[in-house]
Amino acid sequence: MSFLVPSRIFLTKGVGRHKEKLASFEMALRDAGIQAVNFVRVSSIVPPGCRLIPKDQGVKMIKPGQITFIVLARNESNEAHRLLSASVGMALPASDTYGYLSEHHGFGLTDEDCGEYAEDLAAQMLA
Repeated sequence: MSFLVPSRIFLTKGVGRHKEKLASFEMALRDAGIQAVNFVRVSSIVPPGCRLIPKDQGVKMIKPGQITFIVLARNESNEAHRLLSASVGMALPASDTYGYLSEHHGFGLTDEDCGEYAEDLAAQMLA
């Protein structure tokens, strides 16, 4: 059966700040627009033919309480002014085979450097 094989994927990001980790995570989910779903973390394969859609279109497709599969990059710290980052990189093939998502969680990296690292890692896995 193919009913659990996604045909669409969207990317989003969020930041949350709070003294409690759980509240901070909730704030990040709200910032990303995906706070009302139940997540099941999955590994990093993008199925053949799966289309990348805009975030606003993807958010409209999910319903509160829905079980939603997610590849999640997450980082947290309780240190004031700590530079941290988390990123998901994506590499999609030119042919109709599967692609990759990679997660990277870094300390001391800018968001751009973390994103480039995650993209490079996904490209390496695709190669």
